[in-house]
Amino acid sequence: MKFGDIFVVLAVIGIVIIIIMPIPLGLLDVLLSFNIALGLLILVVSMYIKEALEFSIFPSILLIATLFRLALNITTTRYILSEAQAGDLIESFGDFVIQGNAIVGFIVFLIIVIIQFLVITKGAERVAEVAARFTLDAMPGKQMAIDADLNAGLIDDYQAKERREKIQREADFYGSMDGASKFVKGDAIASIVITMINIGAGFIIGIVMNDFTFQESIQVYTILTVGDGLASQIPALLISTSTGIVVTRSASKGNLGSDMIEQMFEQAKSMLIIGGVLIFLAMTPLPTIPFLLISAAFITAGIMKYQSRKKEAVQAEEKEVEATEEEAQEKRKPENVMPLLSVDPIELEFGYGILPLADQEQGGDLFDRLVMIRRQCALELGMIVPMIRLRDNIQLEPNQYIIKIKGVEITAGNIMFDHYMAMNPGSVDGDIEGVETVEPAFGLPAKWIKEEVREDAEMLGYTVVDPPSIIATHLTEVIKKHAHELLGRQDVQKLVDNVKESHPALVDELLPSQMSLGEIQKVLANLLKEGVSIRNFVTILETLADHINITRDTDMLTEYVRQGLGRAISKQFITNQPAKVITLDKGLEQTIMDSLQQTESGTYISMDPNIVQSVLNNLAKQIQRLMSLGEQPIVVTAPIARLYFKRLTEQLSQDLIVLSYNELDPSLEIESIGVVNQ
Repeated sequence: MKFGDIFVVLAVIGIVIIIIMPIPLGLLDVLLSFNIALGLLILVVSMYIKEALEFSIFPSILLIATLFRLALNITTTRYILSEAQAGDLIESFGDFVIQGNAIVGFIVFLIIVIIQFLVITKGAERVAEVAARFTLDAMPGKQMAIDADLNAGLIDDYQAKERREKIQREADFYGSMDGASKFVKGDAIASIVITMINIGAGFIIGIVMNDFTFQESIQVYTILTVGDGLASQIPALLISTSTGIVVTRSASKGNLGSDMIEQMFEQAKSMLIIGGVLIFLAMTPLPTIPFLLISAAFITAGIMKYQSRKKEAVQAEEKEVEATEEEAQEKRKPENVMPLLSVDPIELEFGYGILPLADQEQGGDLFDRLVMIRRQCALELGMIVPMIRLRDNIQLEPNQYIIKIKGVEITAGNIMFDHYMAMNPGSVDGDIEGVETVEPAFGLPAKWIKEEVREDAEMLGYTVVDPPSIIATHLTEVIKKHAHELLGRQDVQKLVDNVKESHPALVDELLPSQMSLGEIQKVLANLLKEGVSIRNFVTILETLADHINITRDTDMLTEYVRQGLGRAISKQFITNQPAKVITLDKGLEQTIMDSLQQTESGTYISMDPNIVQSVLNNLAKQIQRLMSLGEQPIVVTAPIARLYFKRLTEQLSQDLIVLSYNELDPSLEIESIGVVNQ
């Protein structure tokens, strides 16, 4: 609504003005009538909401409505005590309820206040406290459930964000309701106090100042006080009821009225039994006609409900037959296999014996670890890791799990669920009791040990990990090793869109006029295949823009990008100085360059198999020598030979690090401890 915010501000300021300044009696009648209408509006709205968050402003409305009602009480008290009148509405309420008997009227008013204070307000306050506590206690579990659905691919990032925001709003709402319910309780107490003041002070003022007789003073001030109390307590009762409805409202597909009718009158047997009981009561000395009328209504409703349920059962059976026929027809259609053609990028399947690792109710935290894996890979690799699909597979052994990439099994492992894996980092002399095994991620020798041996193993210096950590580490290494297969054009488009927000000129220059999305994807895949992070995507695009006019060969462009990322590559692969490396003989580098063959699809190396075998044997000896010194094998070559030597050695070791001199940070010190020759 236009200017709605200004209207609310002016309304609150007006309430404060009413407290301070007297207002005409005619305006007072209007405001009292509006107070009743406001209470009815809040009650009706609270009955039609499907969940509490649909009325999220209720705590604020409750505060404003309470303040408004107290402001009217102050105004009416001022008129009652000073002029012995308070407008037509209050006098009409008083005359209607009292019916000429002040004592009866006061008792009726007192009963209404007691009902509101002891029953509705007290109950609503307690429910609000419990709802707030349970909502806050349930937040971690709900957050974990969202993360689980996100990892399982059931929801996307946007839906997960919406659900998290909803959980936060629920916590804020019930926390506010816990405090707002105190307003209702305080309002009920204030009403009782104001009523006592009006009657007591009014009686004294009537006799002392207005020369009323005792009977006149009692009659006048009781009528006005009871009328004032009813005019304020009826809206208060409506809002208290609304408070109870809102805080007890759970998420539902319908509103309160429809749910109440549907659930209370759902069972035909219940209504028929009630009808029979009422017929029995009609035969007793109790009034016969009322019980017979109500009994007839229940029996009629029960019979109608029974017939309706019977009809629904027949319709459901017919629909089931139709659905079976449609399913049979659907199976005959060739297009029915389309949903089966989709392949998940990453799948983790496990046997039933290790299901508890993924069951949060049994303390499993595998879902949380999957979230951390995706974040870790995003930081280290710079790419968006696809959703990881978890599946149980009864065809696997109970303690077995397998990891698939694009539907193809890549690796597998076995877990002893109630054991820990202990690995010797190389410096432990003592032995421990356990079952011999192999660590699945790196192929290291290890042992499965029991819980009671864990502390002793750690004291000896063993590295001890739990089963979820083993699976998480294994999965992380598989993702890193196959990152180049997981990176698709759509993922590259997301990376480009992200960079375009901060570097629009760079993206506009390169795409789509200079390079296609597919060419950039090939360059990134080449980098990921050798373990180079693509997180510095801006530098990658800058380098491509600088060299795209020199060559369109994605392999050569990758080499230029590697040189542009030289400092990061050096820091990633070289940790000790001086770095002990393996170099190539100049003659071998020349032989490699002379063996290159140019084709339309790219450049490949064509070398004499005997020379290749000799080079690989020589390289294996140098690698073994370097590993015996406790160093990671790194080969440094001339820039022009790096790519082709890397391809030549992939059959020996896919994980061998091959760098060019142009990729090394100038500040690095290197020491060649071996030379590979022919």
